[in-house]
Amino acid sequence: MYRPGRTISWSAGLLLLLVVVVLVSAALGPVRIDPVTVAMAALNAVVVPTSVSMNTTTITVLGFAIPLLVPAFEYTAVFSFDVAGSHQLIVETIRMPRIALAATVGFSLAAAGTVMQGFFRNPLADPSIIGVSSGAAAGAVAAIAFPAIVPFGSIHLSAFVGALVTAFLVYAIATEGGRTPVATLLLAGVAIQAFLGALISYMLVHSGDDLRQAVVWMMGHLNNTTWSDVGFALPVALLGVGVLGAYVRELNVLLLGEEDAHHLGVDVERTKLLLLALASIVTAAGVAVAGVIGFVGLVVPHIMRLIVGPDHRILLPTSALAGASFLVATDTIARAGPAEVPVGIVTAFVGVPFFLFLLVRREVHSL
Repeated sequence: MYRPGRTISWSAGLLLLLVVVVLVSAALGPVRIDPVTVAMAALNAVVVPTSVSMNTTTITVLGFAIPLLVPAFEYTAVFSFDVAGSHQLIVETIRMPRIALAATVGFSLAAAGTVMQGFFRNPLADPSIIGVSSGAAAGAVAAIAFPAIVPFGSIHLSAFVGALVTAFLVYAIATEGGRTPVATLLLAGVAIQAFLGALISYMLVHSGDDLRQAVVWMMGHLNNTTWSDVGFALPVALLGVGVLGAYVRELNVLLLGEEDAHHLGVDVERTKLLLLALASIVTAAGVAVAGVIGFVGLVVPHIMRLIVGPDHRILLPTSALAGASFLVATDTIARAGPAEVPVGIVTAFVGVPFFLFLLVRREVHSL
């Protein structure tokens, strides 16, 4: 029997854990700052909009500059704690943007992984199973290696579009007569991933001096993060996961099988399309700004399923919050050593042994 109080208590506990992990992460670095000072500096950065004006900007599409009107807000700080200027600068402009992006990407990937595992009824499914990550990588590498022929002026936007185009291409290939068999969708995803892998290898061979930047992006990274990166991913993540939350009942019913779900009143094909589209958009938002980061969407949902059970009404929010804490913690490890490494390497080092441990213990169950 589902108890809403259990969802609230678990979510509150994991949210508190996320706050603690964020404070500890922001306190660590070449300049050590105590967590209380970090908290005050973070609160000093909280602002509210007080006025708005419209400014003109341009985006480049196919070599043409297209003017756009965008709102420009003026902000006022809510808090004014006494924090040293150097500490305020370090927390607000260097550490917090990176931590916020790590939390956003972990939140996105874990939520999308939860949906994909339920969608495919397979605990080994993850957000990249239908080629979303490969599509994002192809878009990003193309933008890095061949910026003159890519219609988008931003690596983030190119990766985001590449991810979405790949997801819907896989869906179109797998759909016939209004039906999309899950097995066909999986096979189409594998085929498209293989093709994109070859395409990415070709672009890397011809990327010249941009090879290192492209390779680092594909490993998954969060260095040199700015608040604009967070602004790109966070709204999509929150909105996408929020809408996914409205379909947790249908996702639960789909675990029984498509035929049983149909008899229970679920529009199976429409629900599959919506779940696939939303999970792909959420994944694309995370991968576009941080590169390909593996195992967050595979390991975190599986661990949370072992802890809280398979009911997506509690599993989706708890996995998303746990994913945020997990990626913040692993990124802290990635930047803590004498030489910073891409966070995707750390998630693999952490995720692979733990997942093998679950396999040895026979804790990897079918859904």
